[in-house]
Amino acid sequence: MERREDVVIVGAGVIGLACALALLESGRGVRVIDAGRVGGGSSHGNCGTITPSHAPPLAAPGVVLQALRWMLTPDAPLYVAPRFDPRLWSWLLRFALRCNLRDWRRSALAKSAILNDSRQRLADWVRDYGLECEFAPSGEDYVYRDPREFEHGQGEVEFLRSVGVSVEVVDGPRYEAREPALKPGVAGAICFDGDAVLRPDRYVAELARVVRERGGAIDEHRALAGIAPQRDGVRIDTAQGPLQARDAVLALGAWSARLAGAIGAPALKRAIQPGKGYSITYTAPKRVPRRPLVLRDRSVCVTAWASGYRLGSTMEFSGFDDRLNRRRLDALERGAAEYLHEPVGAHKQEEWFGWRPMSCDDVPIIGPAPGSERVWLATGHGMMGVSMSAATGQLIADLVTGRAPAIDPAPFRIERFG
Repeated sequence: MERREDVVIVGAGVIGLACALALLESGRGVRVIDAGRVGGGSSHGNCGTITPSHAPPLAAPGVVLQALRWMLTPDAPLYVAPRFDPRLWSWLLRFALRCNLRDWRRSALAKSAILNDSRQRLADWVRDYGLECEFAPSGEDYVYRDPREFEHGQGEVEFLRSVGVSVEVVDGPRYEAREPALKPGVAGAICFDGDAVLRPDRYVAELARVVRERGGAIDEHRALAGIAPQRDGVRIDTAQGPLQARDAVLALGAWSARLAGAIGAPALKRAIQPGKGYSITYTAPKRVPRRPLVLRDRSVCVTAWASGYRLGSTMEFSGFDDRLNRRRLDALERGAAEYLHEPVGAHKQEEWFGWRPMSCDDVPIIGPAPGSERVWLATGHGMMGVSMSAATGQLIADLVTGRAPAIDPAPFRIERFG
């Protein structure tokens, strides 16, 4: 007789493991399965910033025209690789239709709710579970060298303040005195004291440790083949045989669209595209910034921990192209060199890329799968998976157990895509 699991979570990245921990704390049993290894996707190599400041969505007025201008610039911060891909162009059309002020504000409010909740909840998890992940309430700064970009960047300040984000606008000379790692020529900075930082690969490893310690099981290299809702639960077909469960949570990240047919959620094919990001990790140079930085004119994120130093970011829509694009890695180093006295460390530890699950409104998809009471979706977090992880886990736990959710789940339901 097949063993019946309580909750099977598909995906052992930061979202799946956060859901597992929150469900365990809610009294449910969990088994996590993954086609690869724990934290093997986009959870691994991002810059590890925890950012209520990043509530404004990528889908914003003017973004589409900028992306079209950059199509012939392969090292541009936002790059759409020219190719015949009907699904990508359909997604881009849906994205473009949301690049207006009304939809921008709706998405920004939804992102703000989950980011603010997650920022505090994650700090509580670090304290309560003893997560050794180099977490620090560091703050984060957007730094500009172009005065026009600095002025444009201030357009979001009042909105951010209205949703509880602490914002300080600092002129160039004053910021240079504050941050000696920067070269002269700073036009100004926008500073967010409420942001934080952690080392994402260690955070994911610590989540896995705590899940196991609390009785959860994690099966690596167990690929999902399909899901079939049943009268009293869910059948999950895997490469190592089927599982029976009371509930299933699908935290498939960028693979959500590829597996949409297998999981009975065809809307995911239209809603999500893989957005390729890059990072380079080094030993720390002698002069590192005091806080995480986003070098806004070049869209480069700079993060330093005791264990290393990372340059990251970029957004590339090239499908599941698995090549490490040297031109885009070099662009990270060139961008950092424009701003920093010591842009790189002496020893390069890792060059990395990962596919982020980008929804066409830049808001995650969290809630019940269409037509099923026991299959739950937790995907589409874009560049904010680490930042939104703790709140997503709690929201899924609240929905699965039937409790009143900590945040309004309505903006995150897949039905918004029609």
